Amino acid sequence: MTTNTHLLRQRRFLPLFVTQLLGAFNDNLYKNAMLLFVVYSVYNSEAQEARFSAIASGLFILPFLLLSALAGQLADMRDKARLIRIIKLCEVAIMLVGAGGLLLAWHRISVEDVAIPLMLAALLAMGVHSSFFGPIKYAILPQHLKGEEVLAGTGLVEAGTYLAILAGTVLAGFIPVQWAALAVVVTALVGLVSAQSVPPAPPMMAAQKIDYNIVRSSIQLVRMTMKHPRVFLAIAAISVFWSVGAVLFIQFPPLAKNVLGASKSVASLFLVMFSIGVAIGSASINQLLHGKVSARYAPLSVMVMAGFIVAFDWVCRMWPPHGRDNLLDVWTFVHQPLALPLLGTLLGIAVAGGMFVVPLYAFLTTVVDKAETSRTIAANNIVNSFAMVIGSLVAVSLSAAGVPIVEQLLLGAGMCVVSALMAWQLYRAEQAHAGEIEHTF
Repeated sequence: MTTNTHLLRQRRFLPLFVTQLLGAFNDNLYKNAMLLFVVYSVYNSEAQEARFSAIASGLFILPFLLLSALAGQLADMRDKARLIRIIKLCEVAIMLVGAGGLLLAWHRISVEDVAIPLMLAALLAMGVHSSFFGPIKYAILPQHLKGEEVLAGTGLVEAGTYLAILAGTVLAGFIPVQWAALAVVVTALVGLVSAQSVPPAPPMMAAQKIDYNIVRSSIQLVRMTMKHPRVFLAIAAISVFWSVGAVLFIQFPPLAKNVLGASKSVASLFLVMFSIGVAIGSASINQLLHGKVSARYAPLSVMVMAGFIVAFDWVCRMWPPHGRDNLLDVWTFVHQPLALPLLGTLLGIAVAGGMFVVPLYAFLTTVVDKAETSRTIAANNIVNSFAMVIGSLVAVSLSAAGVPIVEQLLLGAGMCVVSALMAWQLYRAEQAHAGEIEHTF
């Protein structure tokens, strides 16, 4: 097998893998516990639920848009392992605040005045935490891994991330909110411990002055990074992909409740299937490419994803109506006649998505100089976040305009076609500039 699972036994990879896995798990346990509690226990209208889901997603994404440039500069000019430890220490404090909000909501104490603002503040802070961690977890790989291991390492990180999302999502849907409050604090503490074993990753460039003007540095970073066609096309294709993901993730809880007549555990099941699929796609693409970083299969993968979105939309439209008073639990849901086609199309969306996005992340860390990888990933995060915010705003606007959620799904399929065109251009540029390294800064 080409997937280098032996990396999971190496100190140069395992502590980072565990630390990022725990971070992704905690993000999703907290975010979904909060979202599902509010959607199912506080609000009782499709518009309010969709609006809250979009606001939560937007708050989590906003720091990536504003702070990624600063995060990229710090990661390229400071020891990445030391930064990881500082970031994980901050996570403990953030989760204490978030757990407080969850417990207040559980006790029905000032839910809308105090509990929800506290929960959203912690979610925003976790977005800040993730915006600083994001450039490091990919950029550190070329520093610790051999060239032929980078694609496998990226795939393992991506697969681990989505398995963590899976575990966090499952737990959020099936445990009481008060236990979720305890779990997020404990997980943050364990992540802090695992971060202590990440090997040193000193900067690979001379120290430079850091620009703390987040607007100027963000514009400059994106402009400098995206002047190269390969980097520009990879970032653009990934960004369109994540805008599709943002729309789908916003729609899942209201879709489950209002279209399929299903309980919050079924909404969690959707996220589980999505996470399993991305993990499968992330691992399998390394087999197809035999460890070579390439966008060869990216256009086909995202077009297959578009096809599965159309099929998922069709099954949702065929689903028999159910009342909101007797929501289906998981056991009843999976025994519905259309449940297997619905879950199968959702799994297909995710597998194709994983096969599409993993090589592009590996591409970004291997076509630029190692001293610039963090800032390249940071620029990618800025553009991704902007695309996801736009996707979220479009979803909110369509919901506010009265467009049914089931009809919004086709927007994702159309965006996949745009992403496929960019991926095809990227593959052509890859062939034209094979083996060349970009120098941006």
